[in-house]
Order: sequence, then structure tokens, then C-alpha cells
Amino acid sequence: MDDAIRVTVETEDEEETVRLSDTEGTVEVGDATFRFSVDDERDGGGDGDAPAEGNDAPTEEADAVSDPRRLVAIDDIPTGGTLRFEATNGQRGAEGILERNGDEVYAWRNSCPHKPHVRLDPGFGARVTDDHIVCHEHGARFVRGDGFCTRGPCRGQSLELIEVERRDDGVYLTDERFDGGRVL
Repeated sequence: MDDAIRVTVETEDEEETVRLSDTEGTVEVGDATFRFSVDDERDGGGDGDAPAEGNDAPTEEADAVSDPRRLVAIDDIPTGGTLRFEATNGQRGAEGILERNGDEVYAWRNSCPHKPHVRLDPGFGARVTDDHIVCHEHGARFVRGDGFCTRGPCRGQSLELIEVERRDDGVYLTDERFDGGRVL
């Protein structure tokens, strides 16, 4: 599949949301297992052998990949806003958000601790105040820079950190759980 799909598996005790870029596989959470197999009509019926029509030219994305851990140029992250990205490990991915505060860059899973299926950044930037990232669904407030919740139903919890670092003019994924990433 060209585009990843978002899958959430929920048990009484746990919830896991992952992005998948494969047409078949398994997602496990505690004792729950979700198996899937999807025919992708865009690639000639899902057999993986037939290329999609008109996709012979190399993509700009493929040409630009020299370091799979480089996510974005620092100047492409809005100050006072967020930018969505996907951190990948093989065919699995986790959606994250990058937040820039001056010269510092922070990254977290794009998921509210109160309701993990709720994205902080639904696709057009998270709500950001001078000091906080705000969950658009129920108003939880997370301190910019450390992700600690100071107000709302998940008060005292923190956003799940995804490790990144700034090098020269770029932001690189350094979290060992992932082998690459890309901006969404």
C-alpha cells in the first residue's frame, strides 16, 4: 500500500494505535490479536507483482531519501504550532507530532493519554498557546517542551516521547524503536 492506514486495537486494560503500510499482518495488544489482509486495488489487485499504471517515474520522496532518520528541515516546523510525522519500524508506523519552541524541537506520539485514539494534531496543526499544547477534544493542556499534562482528564500524565535531535538545519529521529520516518 502506498498510504498507511491507522489501526486501533483496544482491550479492557490497554489500547494501541499503529499505522500500517502493509497489506497484511498482525497487531497485538495484551491478549487481543487483530489479523488483517487487504487487497490494494491501486497496485493491480494486491498480488504485489503488478506495478500501478503511471508510477514508472521515481518520486521526489524516493530521490530525497539519503538518511531515513532525517524527518524535516528545522525551518519547516512552524513556531507556535506542530507538524505531523510518521516514525516507522519496518511496515509499522507510529504517528507523531513535532513541536518547535525557539531553537529546541520536541516530538511525541500524536495521541492524547486520556483517549489514545484522539489525535492532538488532527492534520492542520495542534492548538498551541504560549505555554501549552491543547487537546482539541477535551481541553487537556500539555506543557510545551516536556509534554506534562497540567489540566484536564489526564492531569499528571505525560505525552509519550519520541526521541529526536536537531543537527545543523535538520531534525533527526533518534528513538531506537524506529528505523526511519517521514513528514505526513
